[in-house]
Amino acid sequence: MPGVDFPEWAALAGDSPTSRTEWAAVVGAWSEPHRRYHDLAHLAAVLGLVDSLAAHAADPAAVRLAAWYHDVAYDPLRTDNEQVSADRAHIGLLGLVEPGTVAEVERLVLLTAGHDPEPDDSNGAVLCDADLAVLASPPQAYVAYATAIRAEYGHYSDADFTTGRIAVLEQLLALPALFRTPTAQQWTAQARANLAAELSLLRARSS
Repeated sequence: MPGVDFPEWAALAGDSPTSRTEWAAVVGAWSEPHRRYHDLAHLAAVLGLVDSLAAHAADPAAVRLAAWYHDVAYDPLRTDNEQVSADRAHIGLLGLVEPGTVAEVERLVLLTAGHDPEPDDSNGAVLCDADLAVLASPPQAYVAYATAIRAEYGHYSDADFTTGRIAVLEQLLALPALFRTPTAQQWTAQARANLAAELSLLRARSS
């Protein structure tokens, strides 16, 4: 898949047997059959958006690496996927990039748990904006995204999923800002409209 091929990875982590093994393991994780949204297509989309927003980042390479790892662990039965993903990045990148870059990648991956970077965190702003860009999709594409999320949580009853999803949407709408980079801030109105529409639908179902 374009964007997740080895040359893109090698530009960040080098072309060595260890790097090739790690790339294959990361791609394999993103290819797990239970993923319906958090899959290789999502990874490719986030990497492309990071590229388009890279001018806003202090360390674009670290942000790109964080994108590779931000959902490398994705188990809908767990609540600590970001921590597991950060730990996976730490193990996988040791010896491939500088220790300071490894630490920054870990920090950025953990930041995607809440998508609320500090005002001066340009790297965090780029990664979070890229990850949340789907919220500003045209309405039909947003419905497809929401449907894929429901499929990933197919083991939950409708009532339990609705309760959890409402909490997620409310948390997103309560953020000081959905998007932080100047380029992405123009996406805010569409994203809020999509979130509000889904929230209204879910609240009606739960009433």
